[in-house]
Amino acid sequence: MAVMELLNASVPRLEPGRVKVRAARRGELLEGDGLLSWFVSQDGSISLVHNFTPTTLRDDTLVGALSSLVDIGALAGQAEFEAAAVEIIQTSGPTASQGWKAFYDNTLRSLSDGTATFAPIHRRARSLVEGESVLEVGSCFGFLAIQFARDGRAVSACDVSPGAISLLDDASRRYGLSVNCEVADATALPYPSASVDTVTLIHLLEHLESAEVLAAVSEALRVARRTVVIAVPLEETPSEHFGHRQRVTMETLHSWADQVAHAGAEVFADHGGWLVLRPVSEPVQS
Repeated sequence: MAVMELLNASVPRLEPGRVKVRAARRGELLEGDGLLSWFVSQDGSISLVHNFTPTTLRDDTLVGALSSLVDIGALAGQAEFEAAAVEIIQTSGPTASQGWKAFYDNTLRSLSDGTATFAPIHRRARSLVEGESVLEVGSCFGFLAIQFARDGRAVSACDVSPGAISLLDDASRRYGLSVNCEVADATALPYPSASVDTVTLIHLLEHLESAEVLAAVSEALRVARRTVVIAVPLEETPSEHFGHRQRVTMETLHSWADQVAHAGAEVFADHGGWLVLRPVSEPVQS
């Protein structure tokens, strides 16, 4: 999703001495929108001071604040962006776990009421799901997987990040939802062929190298019984701090469809690019 597509191993840590993060002290006023301020120390390190609380913390607000620091050069690269985000989340409440709970609660609420940046993307993805079972590949924090479960679907979710999967598993249990969470690579899914009605890859493929993309799409088509739903951002320049490795256009989506075996494809734009594929049915044995 927006914040990071993140959490390799468990929780990334900032390079010692490069960037330091702390919550604002009581009564401490921050410049700008009052959420995030920064300054450079004499030793060259950067200090980030934030005013995020369990009330104000949510995915797109956090991403917007940190992206502004990328634009002016205060933060550089994906690892630094992601680690700063995690530090802010974990220092936004009395404890790290309360910070993560607020992050999930507030983000899911904003997705539900339509105020989140990603709300229209998730709404469209949910509308394209067919059948009773769905697998979200590249689930990250699992906000979409949780919404699928709330829709009454039988949900599985996988991601390469053990930390992200652990957070999703904890959150889904806290909400009383059943989500089958697994650590897995999109190019080698640990699921039987034709085992899930719908497979989604939402804002995942732009993180992969070109050769990996076709492998991931082929794997999704193998696992899906009815449909594969793909969504990507349409950027002029790939966002390095989000870990985007390639620029995807509508022509790119058509090219991907031309290079995999499927029984039908639809390409369209709606808050980004979409590719919906029909898997090839297995021949009936006589």
